[in-house]
Amino acid sequence: MTKFPKVFIYDLDGVITDTAEFHFLAWQKLAEELGISFDRQFNEQLKGISRMDSLDRILAIDPSLQTYSSEEKEKLATRKNEYYLELIEAVNPSHILPGIEALLLANKEANVKIALGSASKNAPAILDKLGLTGYFDYLVDASKVEKGKPDPETFTTAADALGIAYPDCVGLEDSAAGVEAINKANMFSVGIGDAAHLSHADYLVTDTAALVFEEIIGQYQKKSPRF
Repeated sequence: MTKFPKVFIYDLDGVITDTAEFHFLAWQKLAEELGISFDRQFNEQLKGISRMDSLDRILAIDPSLQTYSSEEKEKLATRKNEYYLELIEAVNPSHILPGIEALLLANKEANVKIALGSASKNAPAILDKLGLTGYFDYLVDASKVEKGKPDPETFTTAADALGIAYPDCVGLEDSAAGVEAINKANMFSVGIGDAAHLSHADYLVTDTAALVFEEIIGQYQKKSPRF
């Protein structure tokens, strides 16, 4: 009998929508207030990782900023998030990336469950603004995930909540850390982006417009013997 996946677990930023620019602008504003030079190249390091891990990497740029207490760091992270929330007020359904709503619809029609595995604590609010919340069977609560990507916890949490075995899961990611997390969970990884960063994905497409449900299923079935 041909193996068929039981759930697709989507990342948010870079997969469903692209709020990366808003994250960059919010982090840049905070960094400037701290006297840190923060550019787009450094911002690439922050994709797919948690807010606090991102803050730690930014503070590490300046050795004189290593004295912040946990409470002070929380306040800085909160300030960044306030800047970000101001910026995402403009998010609406036109910000859904190409091909994604068609893929979600194909998921539903095939009775394949849909989960969100994002490191963003703002993910539920963004899904609401995009008008996509109704597609999802489960949203991972990022605030309760102890280990961020590349640890597999985000993805295994979704599978566990839905009662689905890890080899029966497909994960979709645009970051190297995210793809690594999916692979560590023994799930089928779909990478979206540049092969230079995502060569470890089980199946790779250049952008979301190239995501076709039947093609993903076919690639999953080719790879499934390894599970």
